[in-house]
Amino acid sequence: MRLDQYLKLSRIIKQRSAAKSACDAGRVEITGRKAKAGTEIHEGDEIAVNLRDRFLRVRVRKIPAGNVSKARASELYDLIEDRKAARFR
Repeated sequence: MRLDQYLKLSRIIKQRSAAKSACDAGRVEITGRKAKAGTEIHEGDEIAVNLRDRFLRVRVRKIPAGNVSKARASELYDLIEDRKAARFR
């Protein structure tokens, strides 16, 4: 599954276009490497997302086959770190 699609389905980022923009701006990393929106993700990958005022690090638990309800979105990943971040440069 594409990274931007996973970020949207897991509700880490609310819109796919915003997820793509974050990837294009270099604010998303997979296992320590900057990732493009079309990068394929796999179970066990570690994703770091540096948003405007928040830094998230998650580990992919499941890759969904289709749409996911809001209640089940948090089951797709394990939260490793969640903190307020300095503005990304």
